[in-house]
Amino acid sequence: MDDEQRALEFNIKKIDQAFLDNPFPTYKIMRDYHPVHQNPDGSYFITRYKDVVLSFKHPSMSSDKKIDFKPKFGEGPLYIHHTTSLVFNDPPAHTRVRKLLAEAFTPRKIMELTPVIEKIIDRLLDRLAVKQTFDVVSDYALALPTEIIADMLGVPEEHRHKLHNYSNLILGALDPVVSKENIAKGHAAVTEFGDLLDVLIKERRKTPEGGEVGEVLAALIFGEVEGEHLSPTELIQNCIFLLNAGHETTANLVGNGISILLDYPDQLDRLRSDPTLIKTAIEEFLRFQSPLQIGNRKATEDIEFGPVGSKTIIPAGSFIHTAIGAANRDPEIFVEPEKVDIGRKPNPQIAFGIGKHTCMGNTLGRIEGHIAIGKFVKRFPNIRLVGEKKYHGRARFRGLETLPVEVF
Repeated sequence: MDDEQRALEFNIKKIDQAFLDNPFPTYKIMRDYHPVHQNPDGSYFITRYKDVVLSFKHPSMSSDKKIDFKPKFGEGPLYIHHTTSLVFNDPPAHTRVRKLLAEAFTPRKIMELTPVIEKIIDRLLDRLAVKQTFDVVSDYALALPTEIIADMLGVPEEHRHKLHNYSNLILGALDPVVSKENIAKGHAAVTEFGDLLDVLIKERRKTPEGGEVGEVLAALIFGEVEGEHLSPTELIQNCIFLLNAGHETTANLVGNGISILLDYPDQLDRLRSDPTLIKTAIEEFLRFQSPLQIGNRKATEDIEFGPVGSKTIIPAGSFIHTAIGAANRDPEIFVEPEKVDIGRKPNPQIAFGIGKHTCMGNTLGRIEGHIAIGKFVKRFPNIRLVGEKKYHGRARFRGLETLPVEVF
């Protein structure tokens, strides 16, 4: 079967292990031969940068999933969570909740969090230096956002080991195909974490001024915009959303970034020689291995997508899979997109989205990446892979499950 036929027969509901391990060859043939592709279930898969940007910016594109998630999740906890959290809502609900959540991400709050992040990273690096042989993912990339989000939400130490599993199960339920067993586990994760947050919120209400430096829970509880507060359900579900969004993006950014440097030693040498490249390096890591690979939208009116001379009308009511990972390697936008260049300029990557749904935590995520990868490279000038790296095997989110290394 040639590439054109493979593109024609692509089915988002039947992706295989080869796609999960490395989706980029598939993205390329879809961009080349079928950039606006209709799946057998009637949904569309778009892979061009300009089309993905259009899907984010067009006023008739909806993020609301109250109808689309019902067959998959029923009316259980996963449905409540994913239809209440910020990312799957449209204005005016999205606008109101985003304004209220923004109280937790003011420049002052970010400034408070920066030294907290520095201390967590230094502590983790000290542990790694003692071990010498370790897994970058479990011992560093995952440990970092777990500690940061736990501090932000005031989660006690004895519960922190549960957070990664909660995030994994809740976000994993968004993949195109999910087993009934994993759906059930996702429901249980929402319930269990929600119950824990409910206890923390009730206790925090008793001491509105008693938070630690860097904590944002009080801002979420007591924050007010034009006389409005988050409802109890919105509060709990958006705290869960903060765990998922911050945990997944940061862990994948740090793990993917260090992995890329190991795969491209010339770029690692560049960064060692010139640490000021860390900011453009983070943008390149986000482009080359986007933590969020596939998003989704729904058309509320007929909209044209595709290159000039080959337009496709996606009809109103259609569900659209937006391949961010493909868009970020589109040769129409990026020179030599399959090449890693940590000094790449310009780099209009869209890993954090664009428009009204730009990730609200993008500034915090970038700061975490700058500090975590910058300090790691400085602390461990000599590092090598000592085993097989493995991706966690989810379609919508791209990150490593293991990255075993030795420092010497």
